[in-house]
Amino acid sequence: MARVLSFAYALLILYISLNPFDFDFETSLAPWAWLDAPLPRFITLFDVLVNILAYIPLGFLLVFAGFPRWRNFVALGLALLASAILAFFVESLQTWLPTRIPSQMDWWANILGGVLGGLLAIPLGPEWLSGSVIRRCFDQWFGLNWIACALLLLFPWAQIYPQSSWLGTGVWGQAIFGSIDWGTTVVNHFLQETLITAICWLGTALLLSLGMRAKAPQWPILNGLLFLTVLIKTLFSALQFGIDFSLVWLTDGAIWGMLIASAILKWALQLPRTIKTWLALVCLLGGTLIIHTLPDNPYFILTLRHWYQGRLLHFNDLMQWVSIAWLPLALIWLSWDKLSGRLKY
Repeated sequence: MARVLSFAYALLILYISLNPFDFDFETSLAPWAWLDAPLPRFITLFDVLVNILAYIPLGFLLVFAGFPRWRNFVALGLALLASAILAFFVESLQTWLPTRIPSQMDWWANILGGVLGGLLAIPLGPEWLSGSVIRRCFDQWFGLNWIACALLLLFPWAQIYPQSSWLGTGVWGQAIFGSIDWGTTVVNHFLQETLITAICWLGTALLLSLGMRAKAPQWPILNGLLFLTVLIKTLFSALQFGIDFSLVWLTDGAIWGMLIASAILKWALQLPRTIKTWLALVCLLGGTLIIHTLPDNPYFILTLRHWYQGRLLHFNDLMQWVSIAWLPLALIWLSWDKLSGRLKY
């Protein structure tokens, strides 16, 4: 699994680094010309940090992928070498991209990220590096429901792209329902945010619980997922909008919505499976209808003015697709499971 994930993450780096793939091969520059080129005049801390952070997961996964044949500093060397080769390949291809500027600074930042990721993985014990702990947790929590596990892992990333409603997964419904401009004085935005957040999280949590074993610690897992989602959203909001706007989305309505939904979830998880299924459907579809019927929060619209689209531009495009696809995929899985009746407990 670690080798597959390493390969998949490398493809993700290639996609983000080379998108939109508008290569101009007629240029007379050699692909390795960036090695002798002077450093860019303007080097921002943001660009350096992003190049480091992007390769940390790759280095981390590569140490897992090499276990048990390669360990410790040999595994670290593997992570360094693979990160350097991939980064060199990316920078060389960017020579033919008019919208990209390859440089040694990016290459060294990528290598540093791969090394840091490897250093984070090396101290883990053999049970972790072999994947036995992760596999055991997967078997105890999800059984054979790998689709439910995939939906759980994708959920935090579906919230990265800026949306007017916290935990409102997807913007696809706006094309169907449209958004009514009722003005800023008609709707109590605190109550609107509280209602939408509570309904969306309750529906999402109940849907994901249907893919878990009955004996799995469902409430702690789902609350841990919610905490991870908040953490990831805060980090990427800081990258997208700046540190000052990293928590601007975490309004009073969003906080109360999560608290109310978590309290109700504690009780709802004890309901029969059929009732949980219909309650999840009603919450998710009802939340989508509310999101795309009520007007957007004007403060959200003002916040978007501080969004510099050049930051993580292609990554944001990818996360937008994740946000759009998550809810339809979840509903398709739930419908298939309901009709087939093959979900394993």
